[in-house]
Amino acid sequence: MLAFFGFATIVTFLALIFSKRLSVLTALVLVPLVMGILAGFTPTELGEMILAGIRQVAPTGILLMFAVLYFATMLDAGLFDPIIAGIIRYVKGDPLKVIIGTAILTMIVHLDGDGTATFMIVMSAFLPIYRQLKINRLILPGIVALSVGPLHLVPWSGTSARAISTLKTDATQLFNPNIPAILAGIGWVLVVAYWFGLKERKRLGIADFQYVHHENLTEEQRQFRRPKLFWVNAVLTVGLIVTLMKGWIPAPALFVVAGVVALVINYPRLPDQQKVLRSHGNNIFMVSSMIFAAGVFSGILTGSKMIDAMATSLVSLIPQQHAAWLPTLTAITSMPSSLLFTPDAYYFGVVPILSNTATQFGINPLEIGRAALLGQMTVGFPVSPLTASTFLLVGLAEVDLGDHQRFILKWAFGTTLVMTLAALLTGSIHL
Repeated sequence: MLAFFGFATIVTFLALIFSKRLSVLTALVLVPLVMGILAGFTPTELGEMILAGIRQVAPTGILLMFAVLYFATMLDAGLFDPIIAGIIRYVKGDPLKVIIGTAILTMIVHLDGDGTATFMIVMSAFLPIYRQLKINRLILPGIVALSVGPLHLVPWSGTSARAISTLKTDATQLFNPNIPAILAGIGWVLVVAYWFGLKERKRLGIADFQYVHHENLTEEQRQFRRPKLFWVNAVLTVGLIVTLMKGWIPAPALFVVAGVVALVINYPRLPDQQKVLRSHGNNIFMVSSMIFAAGVFSGILTGSKMIDAMATSLVSLIPQQHAAWLPTLTAITSMPSSLLFTPDAYYFGVVPILSNTATQFGINPLEIGRAALLGQMTVGFPVSPLTASTFLLVGLAEVDLGDHQRFILKWAFGTTLVMTLAALLTGSIHL
């Protein structure tokens, strides 16, 4: 019965946001709450689950709140202006080059395996260009979401770390056999980017614009620019990213300090600080509120054991005579499962069940790990309402989560299918 309520929670949530009957924020809170009550949990029990979920996401919520403040401050100060100007000079108003460039830059930046940092860096650099060229506003977050997927299989990403820990193996045994699949995924993403680019080039043409970024700023934007502090801001940002990648300081604490320091350095006068905070307050609130609402959602699903029940019911559906298909089925369902399970729930809850089942049928349990990584919270994490960075991506792009999912889900699923085929052909997983 818990499995039924769990699946009903997911389906109802997706239906409500796709149909735009409820906002994502309200659906994240109300749907699991109602389902929890229908499942027989008391208000006290649900309250404890909600608090547990909020406590779990609180560091991430703080991180994203101050990360948005930091990069918004840097954008206002003009740190990314040379990058934007350089890209504009290269693409010469060609949407095809812009979109392919977005995919390539995203993959390069995401070599560190950190989705949050990738989204903030790439979105800050490209959003003004997409707006100026009037490219479909869903393409930027869509291509960024697609591009991080194959690269998120790197052994140092949080998702891979969970799989390695669960299966008690090392990175080489999970990562190396999947390299051909990763390369196939990268190729697929570039093909999709080329396709989007051709469509936008056909719709918009190649703009023959002599666009000078600084000259197209509003008067208020010019007042916020701090060109004399460019190198100070550049050093501060590089230091921030290096510290983030090395893990020298916990990320939430790092961004709290960095956000405040950046604000004070660039805008020492209180009125200027207040203007910056007011201008970005709505975006900061939307991102942070989504994170805590997602904590409510995952807290109830986890605390009620609905997720555990869903995992068990999914495994029980596999007939014994079709057990050899288990790795392939795991791979094919891995991306959609990102909409159902948090990475912790999947890799610490579902994967052990699947791997033990595989062992009983004489299948190498590592194939389950490789298959799961082809989509579950790798390709799937930038479209899942269960990951905080998804809300950062759509928040920075100023698009609705439902619109983003409708636009890019089929292409993300295509990435997983291409990678699954490559994994089968190269023996990473077997039929």
